[in-house]
Amino acid sequence: MSEDRRLHILRAIVQDYVRTSEPVGSKALLERHSLGVSAATVRNDMAALEDEGLISAPHTSAGRVPTDAGYRMFVDRLSAVKPLSAAERTAVSRFLEGAVDLDDVVGRSVRLLSSLTNQVAVMQYPSLSRSSVRHVELVNLGGARLMVVLIVTTGRVEQRVVDVGRELTGDVDSLIGGLRATINSSVGGQPLNAAEGLLKTAMETVKPEHRGIARAVFASLVDAVSEQTEERLVLSGTANLARVGSDFPTSLGEVLEALEEHVVLLKLMGSMAALNESEDAVAVSIGAENPFSSLRTTSVITTSYGQAGGLGVVGPTRMDYPTAMASVRAVAHYVSTILDQ
Repeated sequence: MSEDRRLHILRAIVQDYVRTSEPVGSKALLERHSLGVSAATVRNDMAALEDEGLISAPHTSAGRVPTDAGYRMFVDRLSAVKPLSAAERTAVSRFLEGAVDLDDVVGRSVRLLSSLTNQVAVMQYPSLSRSSVRHVELVNLGGARLMVVLIVTTGRVEQRVVDVGRELTGDVDSLIGGLRATINSSVGGQPLNAAEGLLKTAMETVKPEHRGIARAVFASLVDAVSEQTEERLVLSGTANLARVGSDFPTSLGEVLEALEEHVVLLKLMGSMAALNESEDAVAVSIGAENPFSSLRTTSVITTSYGQAGGLGVVGPTRMDYPTAMASVRAVAHYVSTILDQ
């Protein structure tokens, strides 16, 4: 059997099974696809695919369904991730560009990804611990109070009102402007995990009479960073799993419990991100490849957006992989573009 023909038949089985959820027989393959070979040849090829563990019979005399290994070969042999159509790209762009803040970006992204794929969409919030400082602004609130505004490269904004210990008098604008310049020259463009050390060094350049004020401001910045190190995950479309409950004959409850345990998804997405060779690469973990037993009846497709986090979908192994992979990559691209503005 030629390898090309074997892959063609495997591809046809995957496509038909994903579309119909019914085991695929040789007769159906010949009716739906231009294979250019006899029924006997198709049956022989299917027998060989079964021997190789790429397809299996769910019960006696039935058609065949792809195994995890069959899906893996199908995904690995995709020549490229197909792009979304121009209309789809325009719709995605317009929907996401309408977001008013980071929470809205995340919420819109998971809802959009879920609707595009009919799977459960998952997205990590941009983590401050993996971000860099874009700008720090200081605002005089009068008396002894300053507002400290931290803006990071993920688009996240943190605000703190600081009591500097004494009423600000004299040339307050010059004082605040000088302190702002010192902070931004020290930590602007730098990773947040380096901010504390850089601020300590910057303290040495502040005039002694202003160090009390600087110390209060610097402490508020360190506090803003340390409070945001916990990873956050948002999901949308969990109900989609119930619509394909037959794909989880005994384990849908376990899958739902795993989705509630965000730490499981965060660990899995983190390990998959480490496998991506480039920023726009899409990683696919299929069935038994998942290290967590509760997710071994699912497939997980993820990619990263910017340098901040990951997003993707979780669904049954009977998934439209080309569409899901294209949608994940497209949404990640637009999210990165928005957050980099």
